[in-house]
Amino acid sequence: MTSPDRKCREAASPLSDLVVLDLTAVVFGPLCTQIMADLGATVIKVEGPEGDSTRQIGPMPEKGMGGAFFNLNRGKKGICLDLKTPAGRDALLRMIPKVDIFVHSMRPQAIRRLGLDFESIRDMNPRLIYCSAWGFGQDGPYGGKAAYDDIIQAASGLVALTELSTGAANYTPTVIADKVAGLTLLYSCLAAVNYRHRTGLGMEIEVPMFEVMANFMLTEHIGGAMFSPPMGPPVYARQISRSRRPFETSDGRISVIVYTDRQWATFGRLVGVDDLLSRPEFSSLTERTANIDVVYEFLGNHLKAHSTAYWMSTLDRAGIPAMPVNSTADLYEDPHLAAVGMFQDAEDPEFGTLRYPRQPTRFNGHMPEVRHRAPRLGENTEELLTTFGFTREEIEAAMGGGR
Repeated sequence: MTSPDRKCREAASPLSDLVVLDLTAVVFGPLCTQIMADLGATVIKVEGPEGDSTRQIGPMPEKGMGGAFFNLNRGKKGICLDLKTPAGRDALLRMIPKVDIFVHSMRPQAIRRLGLDFESIRDMNPRLIYCSAWGFGQDGPYGGKAAYDDIIQAASGLVALTELSTGAANYTPTVIADKVAGLTLLYSCLAAVNYRHRTGLGMEIEVPMFEVMANFMLTEHIGGAMFSPPMGPPVYARQISRSRRPFETSDGRISVIVYTDRQWATFGRLVGVDDLLSRPEFSSLTERTANIDVVYEFLGNHLKAHSTAYWMSTLDRAGIPAMPVNSTADLYEDPHLAAVGMFQDAEDPEFGTLRYPRQPTRFNGHMPEVRHRAPRLGENTEELLTTFGFTREEIEAAMGGGR
């Protein structure tokens, strides 16, 4: 009989039957395959002799093993193949019939030049799910352009919105386009896995960052552009208000959202304004949105009167959402994240203690474990290619003569 603990562990590895060939780099593709690896998939990261550029983003305990690379490529096995050589390319082709998912982030002209585009390899494995992580969709005039996160932030309207909201055009200080596109790539792959379960057939998937972010940005900012002719601009007024920022307290800063009519009535009573909802600009969500700067000014003036600790206690009791302004360093000391087991410490014989932020989803109450650290460049080449039936001579030729 299978023990309950084992069932929980197995439930937290729902992708354990999948084998993934990962030819992606930087963040977009590697984030998708990181989650697959955390959820139990066998992910084979394929790098050329120069390695993934993210290896060089420090700090790092040794060359080629930067912190971001450690995190994005945890749980994966790494092989080094020089795909520009016949031996390296042929080695990859020999692996394709035995894998479930092939995902790459090369530009279209590069993948076609290598003869690894979908049309060239589809007959080798009719069950193969083939995924292209593009910058731009191939049917449009930007199809062959290179793309990085900053480029897509600019193209998708995000930078322009920061200018509306702050007065200066800035990038969001996180690679949001890469991460949103990576999550889109993940759910697209899993949708294709479900399709294959029903039909027995694989499929080709294309996930273009620009289109992903255009869709993402217009989720709430579609506004009046939803209608034809437009009833207003594609912006959400509350989001672009220059007053929308953390509020000052008497000793720090706090984030507060007073949103519903009930919450506003409660906040009014807390600050001695019992008739707040009778004021026209506070009377409904529609009116509060139209008068958002007045609303935020009211909040800001009252929140200055007391400390952050006072407001956290008072607002929590009142059922009004509020949190202090944390730094990324604060996350490692946050009591809630500690209580829910957000971080997993792992002892590595070569790199010492590694602290991973875990996947937050729980499966039957169990959070997925990070199985092992990210690979050095080509660390598992011989091991993995041997399991695919390669001889030592074939392995050395595929690697371009060395590891």
